Amino acid sequence: MRALILAENDFEDLELFYPYYRLKEEGMEVTVASSQNELRGKRGYTIHSDIRYDDVISEEFDILVIPGGKSPEKVRLQSKAVEIVKHFFAEQKPVAIICHGVEVLISAGVVRGRKIACWYGVKDDLIAAGGEFVDGVAVDRNIVSARHPGDLAEWMREFLKLLRA
Repeated sequence: MRALILAENDFEDLELFYPYYRLKEEGMEVTVASSQNELRGKRGYTIHSDIRYDDVISEEFDILVIPGGKSPEKVRLQSKAVEIVKHFFAEQKPVAIICHGVEVLISAGVVRGRKIACWYGVKDDLIAAGGEFVDGVAVDRNIVSARHPGDLAEWMREFLKLLRA
């Protein structure tokens, strides 16, 4: 199974590295896509991207992860990244988002009628886009979402359950 993570600078460090290593522990190939080569998290941790958005072939990936922090507001400005998200939803592939990750889904136009957890500061954006805010971890068809780093363990537990179903 191949996982794709979309990220830019100022990602929430735990929200990128926790699923990155957790999915690797499950034996998955994990690829980080970005518009740049080296990314720096809010807490100063760095990671090198493996691929540029324009070089991603969405059909080659099985799951998508979008960490939070300030990264999603930059990811959503990349038209190819938004196209990648649209592909995952059109194909009903598993998607895990946390915190501000919902911003990318809003830009992709895929939240209407969906129950989604996100950071409290962007819940009004989710609601305005037609989604339903969940105060906790949410599972809605192909998407597993969470609010913040305090939800990491439950978020990944539910995502792995979805992948095994």
